[in-house]
Amino acid sequence: MKNASTHAKLLAVAFIWGLGWVAGRVAARDIPPFTAGWARYILAVGCFFLFMYATKQWVTPSRDQWKIITAIGFLSTFLYQAFFMYGMKWTAAGDASLMITFNPLFTAILAVPFLGEKFDKRLGLGLLSAVCGVAVIAWYSPNVDLPVNERLLGDALIAMSALSWACTTILMKKAMSGENALSPLHLTVWSSAVGLLIQTPAVIWEYSQVGAPLDAGLDAWAWLAFLAIFSTVLSYVWFADGIKIIGAGRSAMYVYLVPIFGILSGWLLLDEKLGFSLIASFVLIVGGVYLAQSKESS
Repeated sequence: MKNASTHAKLLAVAFIWGLGWVAGRVAARDIPPFTAGWARYILAVGCFFLFMYATKQWVTPSRDQWKIITAIGFLSTFLYQAFFMYGMKWTAAGDASLMITFNPLFTAILAVPFLGEKFDKRLGLGLLSAVCGVAVIAWYSPNVDLPVNERLLGDALIAMSALSWACTTILMKKAMSGENALSPLHLTVWSSAVGLLIQTPAVIWEYSQVGAPLDAGLDAWAWLAFLAIFSTVLSYVWFADGIKIIGAGRSAMYVYLVPIFGILSGWLLLDEKLGFSLIASFVLIVGGVYLAQSKESS
C-alpha cells in the first residue's frame, strides 16, 4: 500500500495517545498535578530541543512572535496540563478519552467569532449530538466504582482541558498565517518552553503545600516519562509527518481511534469497566464532531 509506513505511524500515534489516558490516570494518583505537568515538560522540551538541533531545524522566534508564543504556552502547556492532571485524579481513563474529543468541536465553535466562520446547521447538529454523548457518559458510565460527584468533576476538568487546547488551535492558526509565520513544530517547541517557565511558580507553590512526591511509585514516574517522550514528542513528530505526506484531513481521521484505544487500555490495564453507554457516547460524540467538522461541505 502506498505510504504504508506513514499510516502505520499514525495508527501508532492513535494507540500512544489512547494509552496516554492510562498514563495520566496512574501518574495523577501519586504525583501532584502541577509537579507532574512540570516534570513532563522538562523532559519533553529537552527532547524537542535535541530534535531541532539534530535535524538542523533550530529557529529562534522574533520579538513580535514571542507574544503569541507566550499566550499559546499559557493555554497549551500550563492550563491544559493543569486541567488534564487534576481531571485524571477523579475520572476514569476511558471516560476522559471520550471527553477530550470535544477539542475539535470547541475549535469549530471558537472559529465562528475569532476566524469569521459561520455557525451553520451542521455545526449546530454536531454540537447537539456531542452534548448528548457527554450526558450519556456522565450519567451512565459503567465505572460505577468511582463516586459520581468525583467522576463528574474529573470529566468537567477534562472538558476544560479540551477547551484550552481548542483556544490554542485558534491562536496557532493565527500564528501560522502571514509572511514570517512559524511552523507548527517551532510553535509547539517554543510555546512548550515558555509554558514550562509559567508552570514553575505553580510547582513551587504546590511544593510549599504538599512537599515533594517522595512516595510516588516507579510506575507513576515511568508513565509520566511515557507521556513526555512518546505521547508528546514522538507522536507529534510522526503526526506532523503524516500531515506533510498524506494531508491534514486523512491524518486527522486517526484521531477518532484514540477513544477506542483509551477505553480498551483502561479496561486492560486499570480494570475499568466496559458497557454499552461507552459505545453510545462514542458514537454520539465522535459523530457530532465529524458532522461539525464537515460543515464546510454543506
